[in-house]
Amino acid sequence: MRKKRSRGIKMGHKLPFYRNCRCFMDNQYTEGGRGGYIRDPRYATDPHHYIRAFMLIQKDLLTLFDYVEPSDSNLRTHSHRIAELLFRTCVEVEANFKAILSDNGYSATSNTNILDYMKLEPSHRLSSYVIKLPCWKGKTDCFKPFSSFSTNTSPNWYKAYNSVKHNRSKNFKEASFRNLVEAVCGLVALLSSQFHGEDFSCIDYLVCESGIGDGFDSAIGSYFWVKYPNDWPDSEKYDFMWPHMDKKRRKFKKLFP
Repeated sequence: MRKKRSRGIKMGHKLPFYRNCRCFMDNQYTEGGRGGYIRDPRYATDPHHYIRAFMLIQKDLLTLFDYVEPSDSNLRTHSHRIAELLFRTCVEVEANFKAILSDNGYSATSNTNILDYMKLEPSHRLSSYVIKLPCWKGKTDCFKPFSSFSTNTSPNWYKAYNSVKHNRSKNFKEASFRNLVEAVCGLVALLSSQFHGEDFSCIDYLVCESGIGDGFDSAIGSYFWVKYPNDWPDSEKYDFMWPHMDKKRRKFKKLFP
């Protein structure tokens, strides 16, 4: 991103990007009503569509937990039900990536793939997101599903999805409980990077105004916990006061103009 300077002082972005939630200069995300831009109808195309799809996936994952206990001992468990949910989740991950790219003016020369998705790492800092499962037995209760983006490589859970999709009989064991949980965490991170905790209900406020401890906030759907990136350079933070902006002048800008 291009840096803005004024008399040697680093300045943040004076307008929000489409489908891009990031912190403000004081390292807060939505406090004081500043997250109101997320609810603006121009901010994202059909956000309810993506939230509803995630809520169904979360519901089915919690049902799966009735049969496969969320614990370290079950990380290698694999089954057709797990594979089915892994496929649905990764398709939804791809749909969200494509929506972000499309709303921000990205034009691909061919079908988009993981290389295109990784171009959103600088703007969304996906590698810095930490997702926690509150009811997990063992030490593996926190995931950084996009950590590999920091080294320009595809996440293991996404590789697993593709390997099972293209040769299920050979790679069926890759449809593991761990890969499924990481994939769903990836979807949680991706939605959080666009909408923070906003579920677009009729209640006119963001659901995550305060944390729940240890740096985590409740994610969309109120099951997962999310720790938002705290490593934004000042020049890449937001620097505007949405509630005080002239409604007629409010607008957004594209990551790929």
